[in-house]
Amino acid sequence: MGAMEVKTVHPPNETLGIVYAASAYSLWGVLPLYWHALDNVPPFELSFHRMVWCAIFAVAVTAALRRTKSVLSAVKTRKVLLALCVSSLLIACNWTIYIYSVAKAELVEASLGYYINPLLSIALGIVMLGEKLSPLRVAAIVLAGIAVTVKALGFGHFPWIAVGLALTFGFYGYARKLIPVAAFDGLTIETVLLFPFTAGILLFWGWQGSGQFTAAHLGTDALLVLGGPITALPLALFAAGARRVRMSTLGFLQYLSPSITLLIATLVLGEAFTLTDAATFGCVWLALILVALDGRLRSAIGAEA
Repeated sequence: MGAMEVKTVHPPNETLGIVYAASAYSLWGVLPLYWHALDNVPPFELSFHRMVWCAIFAVAVTAALRRTKSVLSAVKTRKVLLALCVSSLLIACNWTIYIYSVAKAELVEASLGYYINPLLSIALGIVMLGEKLSPLRVAAIVLAGIAVTVKALGFGHFPWIAVGLALTFGFYGYARKLIPVAAFDGLTIETVLLFPFTAGILLFWGWQGSGQFTAAHLGTDALLVLGGPITALPLALFAAGARRVRMSTLGFLQYLSPSITLLIATLVLGEAFTLTDAATFGCVWLALILVALDGRLRSAIGAEA
């Protein structure tokens, strides 16, 4: 008899899953243009509006889909509730830093943060989950460290936007990986947990007369309100896509978002891409190539075993 034929098992509806996931990452990539259209709103106020309207939208969708019982049952466990409190703070910090980067025309650095994020996830897997570290992954993490150092030396200050985005999203992903709650249910709970604080601050600013909502143009108010569904939609698409595609495919698609953001920052919004940026991104891209090669080697070894 000849050698046994090994068939590759593909998840069901993978093509549809790729469409969903690619749509999610593409939307995340172009979102800076949306926040840029609201540059008359202070970054912290804009971030709080994003959280408030996302909470309202998420609760409405949860009720429409009749998932209220599912959401309430998730928060009955004290451990899960505490974990979601932590993840809500992490995603709030991530959103705020990102909107700040748009307001301060630092999207090139922001896109660097999301390129670094997969490398940080590898480091978290090693430190927090005891995963094994291959030589190629050691080299990738070292290159990421060199990239941050080059950026710091080139600008004379620590690239806190890139590192802050990578850390908050990396730890958020780690936390959500361990929390047994569906993606959209989790977002609903996280934003509702933040709602008393974020809504309270916005009401206080409105009472003081310093808030932009209803005080500015009607178009600004509409954009602020629509920020809720625009925040929730990519996550819903991502959740739908993640269930249908292989992790290797999802890992490749995740670079769509920072790539689109980098192009928008330099070609549309006119941010400079300096030699320092070229050296920094070169180190990170080389690190990501090493991670991809490591993944291929592991797959090849696994297939031969």
